[in-house]
Amino acid sequence: MSLRLRPPRASDEAEVLAAQRELENEHFVFAFLRPHQTFVEFVKLTEDHRHGRSIDPDWVESTWLLAELDGVIVGRSSIRFELNEFLLTQGGHIGYAVRPGHRRLGHATEILRQSLVVARAGGVQQILVTCDDDNVGSAKAIEANGGRLENIVDINGVPMRRYWIH
Repeated sequence: MSLRLRPPRASDEAEVLAAQRELENEHFVFAFLRPHQTFVEFVKLTEDHRHGRSIDPDWVESTWLLAELDGVIVGRSSIRFELNEFLLTQGGHIGYAVRPGHRRLGHATEILRQSLVVARAGGVQQILVTCDDDNVGSAKAIEANGGRLENIVDINGVPMRRYWIH
């Protein structure tokens, strides 16, 4: 079986929360769970966002997908179909994460490849993808998918690489 992106289901709660804990150690968000929000509410909200509903003023229409391989959640992707000021500076159209135990296996490259298909199907043609300057694995995944470095910007003392994919 190959890696595939898919919407979250209520039955994914234990794995998503485990991934959340793993990435919190790196100060990275796996799932955008709100305080006091149940996982079922989170799944419903991701569905609403995918259809342009229930979007907070600081957010944009988006989809949040899990990356599954042989029944195991190995990562996730956040695909935004437009950019606000924050996303233009540092978030980009696509954000992705790979769980620590599944890195260096090509998953980030494949998650990004499939995310590009989803973004283009949603009408985005010039796609901004960013990563920390010291995240060599992510930079390689972006470049493998045709990313061209525009610049490196300072975000609160952290150098951020900004790539465009056409």
